[in-house]
Amino acid sequence: MGGGWFVTGTDTGVGKTRVSCALLQALAANGFPAVGMKPVASGCQRGAAGLRSADAEALRTASSVRAAYEDVNPYAFAVATAPHLAAGAVGIEIDMGCIRQCYARLAEQARYVVVEGVGGWCVPITARQTMADLAVALALPVVLVVGVRLGALNHAMLTAQAIRASGLRLAAWVANRIDPDPVLDGYVEALNGFLKAPLLGSLPYDPTGNPAGWLRHFDVGLLEPA
Repeated sequence: MGGGWFVTGTDTGVGKTRVSCALLQALAANGFPAVGMKPVASGCQRGAAGLRSADAEALRTASSVRAAYEDVNPYAFAVATAPHLAAGAVGIEIDMGCIRQCYARLAEQARYVVVEGVGGWCVPITARQTMADLAVALALPVVLVVGVRLGALNHAMLTAQAIRASGLRLAAWVANRIDPDPVLDGYVEALNGFLKAPLLGSLPYDPTGNPAGWLRHFDVGLLEPA
């Protein structure tokens, strides 16, 4: 292993932050210094230190390396909408170069950087660029979080296809059971055949969403060098 991974999802609300935190904790438990990054976040809350993302703060807490908030989350917006719209609302355009500089500083501090995207693979971050372009700019292999619910088979296979079409490697995927319906029991087995990537973890339905409880479900040894 080495470098980092870009964590994307089949949609918003599928558990990217929880999976990223669990991955950070699993790396630390195996003796690998790691730090999380949330390059862009909307729906942030304003406090004494300015706008802060709950997702970014969760990643900082799970990281074994303490980094400056501004590097972990260089773009924080109050409006809870697509990043390019949230940025436009305050007259800002997200700059890929700025994100790459922040990533480089994090990479100097930790052996691994876990970068969590926003929403799904193709969410716009400017009028011309998407989260997929950001992953390509960082040249990171991808970990795909699949929210196991009705529609997940199509969403997962389309996302995996798009990741590979971008030229990036689908390093692994995580099945996150977000719907307890027993009709979904065969989804993980089906996707394991279709996605053709290691299953890093299969997470049971857990409405509490405590990343610490997910560690036993992760096998970071399945991740090839990043």
